[in-house]
Amino acid sequence: MTTPTDHALITLARAIIARADQPWPLADLAAGFGLSPSAFQRRFAALIGLSPKALQDAARLGRLKAALKAGSRVTDAILEAGFGSPSRVYGEAQRDLGMTPTAYRDGAPGEAIHWAVRKTRLGWLAMAATGRGVCFAQFGDDTDALQAGLAREFPRAVLLASTARASGPPTTATDDDARGPPDARLDAWMNALDAHLARSGPAPELPLDLRGTAFQMRVWRFLQGIPLGETRSYADVAAGIEAPKATRAVGTACAANRVAVLVPCHRVLRGDGALGGYRWGLERKRALLAAEATTHR
Repeated sequence: MTTPTDHALITLARAIIARADQPWPLADLAAGFGLSPSAFQRRFAALIGLSPKALQDAARLGRLKAALKAGSRVTDAILEAGFGSPSRVYGEAQRDLGMTPTAYRDGAPGEAIHWAVRKTRLGWLAMAATGRGVCFAQFGDDTDALQAGLAREFPRAVLLASTARASGPPTTATDDDARGPPDARLDAWMNALDAHLARSGPAPELPLDLRGTAFQMRVWRFLQGIPLGETRSYADVAAGIEAPKATRAVGTACAANRVAVLVPCHRVLRGDGALGGYRWGLERKRALLAAEATTHR
């Protein structure tokens, strides 16, 4: 039995990414190293952060995104990415893209996305939501820049400015809110998040429309499970998603988070307890952690 070296596994991972359109049977990969499929997959995932299949799927999805953004016909892009047939890709790609491949290529044409901007104790906050849930929640010092960032994310969507109040008494989101008109839902969600930020109210549990790679989704889901008032290190997160050597990739996934607070990447610190990075500024990260620590007491 041969124990695969890190170098050999990294070389294999690069080959899978480069030739994602080819079949990579787990049994064949494992046999090449004299291991059982389960043992090989554990070793591979521990180093790379994904199983061989998840890595191949992520690589194919990346190719699909690039081809669609370049304007390729949907069918051509699907086949070139290695999915084999259009019928196979739609469920998988829609889950990870947050929309159908056609809509992704075209910048979500016609998709209604409601958005609002509100002043909070941490500065301006823009929130936007599709019919699936919140897809965008970002802090900024400039409302125009926040709106421009949303437009870049969904260049051909119908961006509808919500009538959500610029300020007002905070409320909590309820099941009734989730069934109401889009403006009413967004208003309630903004109020719930504002209450959490301004008055240390309960962290709102809102429906989310997250869009990322397979690895990013694993990280973001783990972050959502970090309890209020607690923190984790990047290494803790890597271990928690069974990818203990993917600490740096965890940091990159945290930096790619588009949904502030609701996906609490601010609860992830460096191993020495230092704040680490935060795409919306370390002062905001420090303020969020201080408020949550007070609430948790």
